[in-house]
Amino acid sequence: MSNKKFIESIPVGPLAIVALPGSKALGDKVDAYISGWRSERLEAKESPITFKGYVKDSYLLNVSVPRFGTGEAKCALKDTVRGCDLYIIDDVTNHSIEYTVCGQKNHMSPDDHYADIKRVIAAASGKARKITVIMPFLYESRQHRRSSRESMDCAVMLQELVNMGVDNIITFDAHDPRVNNAIPISGFESVMPTYQFIKNLLRNVPDIKLDSDHLMMISPDEGAMGRVVYYANVLGVNMGMFYKRRDYTKVVDGRNPIVAHEYLGDSVEGKDVLIIDDMISSGDSMLDVAKQLKKRKANRVFVASTFGLFTNGLERFDEAYEQGLIYRVMTTNSIYQTPELLEKEWYINVDISKFTALFIDRLNHDASISDILNPIDKITKKINEYNNK
Repeated sequence: MSNKKFIESIPVGPLAIVALPGSKALGDKVDAYISGWRSERLEAKESPITFKGYVKDSYLLNVSVPRFGTGEAKCALKDTVRGCDLYIIDDVTNHSIEYTVCGQKNHMSPDDHYADIKRVIAAASGKARKITVIMPFLYESRQHRRSSRESMDCAVMLQELVNMGVDNIITFDAHDPRVNNAIPISGFESVMPTYQFIKNLLRNVPDIKLDSDHLMMISPDEGAMGRVVYYANVLGVNMGMFYKRRDYTKVVDGRNPIVAHEYLGDSVEGKDVLIIDDMISSGDSMLDVAKQLKKRKANRVFVASTFGLFTNGLERFDEAYEQGLIYRVMTTNSIYQTPELLEKEWYINVDISKFTALFIDRLNHDASISDILNPIDKITKKINEYNNK
């Protein structure tokens, strides 16, 4: 990949990255990519004044978020951020981080992670030239609309960050990108890792055939239709969808229980199918859809989901794999992955660290990101390379 075009302009400010504990692994990879790219750019070395501090071994700031015995916390910036172009990365779903409350171990919740993001912003406020929050899983994104007397948590969060001085908010595959209407004149990007999924599918399943006779895209519900239509169009295959039939006379855990999944679309008999959604939470709906597809005599069932939360564990996916209901599951490393998950035979890890580094590098130069947001040329090139083999 050529990075020549990224240096048509000088940076808007010295680059500084804060990778909070929830995204430390992702932050380290992103930092390594940017450091490697910038060390090779001759223009930066030939212009020591305008590119002062441009080439570094690391752009990660030394930041600590210590906690008191009560569980309260603060943010301490150990490096200067004055005049910097600051990027704050955190995975609000990372439950593996622990802290002590009155002698008791407590796992960090999304609320705790979000509070830490605000602490970093507060510590850097008035000093950083520009602040961008990269929140791979958008905090409270499933509470994106009001259907009764409910809180609008995601919209309130976006407005709160903007009011604190955040210039841009970047997330991956927002549950409903229309939530950005809460901040209509502020920077908000919901990035789709479509190219990364297709690249990893072709790399790990070399015998898959990309034509309408052998492959279909499947939407597990009406909410994922937009994603599936895009995949079906760029791959040139057909699609189908399931819709959830619910019992609206009951409310269980705050929602109406699903009675059945009904299917609309062409026959899947003998075809590989790729189920696409933004997240796997408990996985119950996804596995039920896979079961319904196998009943309709589908060949192999693939699952592609940006966020693999697996809130009810991995046992049901192990059973589904052993029974032949699913063949492979792809999720990204944008959020925390358990070591157990990474060892599963049915799992494909989709690395988006280079993708994220590309965003930061471009935005630091105030360069266009339109080709990253719509990677149709890269997808077409990858498909042509695969078919020519």
